[in-house]
Amino acid sequence: MSRVERVLLPLGAAAAIVAIWSVWARGGSGGATDFPTPLEVWRGYGHLLQPMPGEHAPLILKHIVSSLFRTSFGFGAAAAVGIPLGLLLGWSTRTHAAFNWLVQMIRPISPIAWIPIAIMVFHGDDMRSVLLIFIAAWGPIVVSTIAAVHSVPSMYLRAARNFGLNDVQILRQVVIPASLPQILLVLRLAAGISWLVIVAAEMVAVQGGLGWLVQDARYQGARLDLVVGTMIVIGLLGWGIDLLLRRLERHPRVSWGYPRHG
Repeated sequence: MSRVERVLLPLGAAAAIVAIWSVWARGGSGGATDFPTPLEVWRGYGHLLQPMPGEHAPLILKHIVSSLFRTSFGFGAAAAVGIPLGLLLGWSTRTHAAFNWLVQMIRPISPIAWIPIAIMVFHGDDMRSVLLIFIAAWGPIVVSTIAAVHSVPSMYLRAARNFGLNDVQILRQVVIPASLPQILLVLRLAAGISWLVIVAAEMVAVQGGLGWLVQDARYQGARLDLVVGTMIVIGLLGWGIDLLLRRLERHPRVSWGYPRHG
């Protein structure tokens, strides 16, 4: 596919979606609808881009920063805890036998179920959201890191032992590099989960952020133009987060497990 096609095809698809949306929202499908048209959503951004009283930054920028901060903090904490724990459980059979049951028991509990506990334990909105994101991202990271360690071909380990490497050296020089592509893949998935959870948490447990902005617009006389406009921003930011992590996958140091295309 040429570079021109890579640009024109998404733009053409976006234009078609906007055209269909515009016709449908005007009742072109056979009946009237209260769903906002693209033009109404565009006008709604005028409200979202206005600064709050006594402030200079646009209204939506404040909430974007809040959501990104909470997501980054919670996701970073989950990765900092989950990756080393997954490596330990994947490498040590005794540790895996002792604690894997606990991981598998906690992991299926929905982060939303932790909202009452987060509200009870923390008084600040930020820490409540961070806890929920940590819980949402931690489980997949641990489980996938364990699986990544277990999937390292045994011939790599035998070759490393033949060269006289001890367990710590094998873990650092063989297991971690071989597991890194799969770990980065689950980080992408966990980042998407974190972004989903922060929006849900902000709609229920905190005051501020993009999720709260959606909820607030709903109570402002059902301002669906603001709701849809904020949803588009949420989607674009989530797409941007995924693109950043995809660039990490293409880093030259992350070469094991990925086929190279000419």
